[in-house]
Amino acid sequence: MPTTTPTSVQLYSVRDAVAADLAGAVARLAEIGLRYVEPYGFHQRTDDYLRAFAAAGVSAPSGHAPVLAADAPEEIFDAAAALGIDTVIDPFLPADQWQTAEQVARLADRVNALAAVAAERGLEFGYHNHAWELSTRLDGRHALEVFVGHLAPEVVLEVDTYWAAVGGADAPALLRGLGDRVRLVHVKDGTLDGDVDRQEPAGSGDVDVPAILAAAPAATRVIEFDAYAGDVFDGIARSLAWLTEHDR
Repeated sequence: MPTTTPTSVQLYSVRDAVAADLAGAVARLAEIGLRYVEPYGFHQRTDDYLRAFAAAGVSAPSGHAPVLAADAPEEIFDAAAALGIDTVIDPFLPADQWQTAEQVARLADRVNALAAVAAERGLEFGYHNHAWELSTRLDGRHALEVFVGHLAPEVVLEVDTYWAAVGGADAPALLRGLGDRVRLVHVKDGTLDGDVDRQEPAGSGDVDVPAILAAAPAATRVIEFDAYAGDVFDGIARSLAWLTEHDR
């Protein structure tokens, strides 16, 4: 059965190809069958992305940018609006900022304030996790859950389900608990033994991808590889084929 939810791909997966030939990389993803992409650092080369997307016939519903660390976050949101991005995701805050409940509360306050700035431009703003937001426990809860407890209702989440599992979370249960706030999920697979460079196409590793997808039926699926031993475009194609066949 074909997937009923949008499927995108994080361009960080093909970062070497993007650095060498952005338009060519995006065109190759379109040839694989992807019509949506998730760019990173899009505010640094907005015009290049605009040309590449137009030439390949793709669009970007979401994008990653370091908003929380930016001196002028408004410029990032303006770039997103120019690219037709609806949801801006900050992809990374280091582990040392997730160690106490006080730190997490301050982060949430900052995210809430930036979400209001994004909303002025008709955009949504949210956060993407790695492993440490789950492996760090605060009063018996994942630090990410504590963070969510402080967020304004309009703040969204992009849950990287692989990193959540690596961090020790029950990813399907986490997704069910977070509910509709999860607008996007990063779909990746691999071993859960700590060797995070051994990532695999969806459905071929140790991550319970079917249960994850069932737990977030309305979330946009975003294929991603942080590392891949083979041709990453082939890995993306294999993930897309698996999602097309198995995602309900």
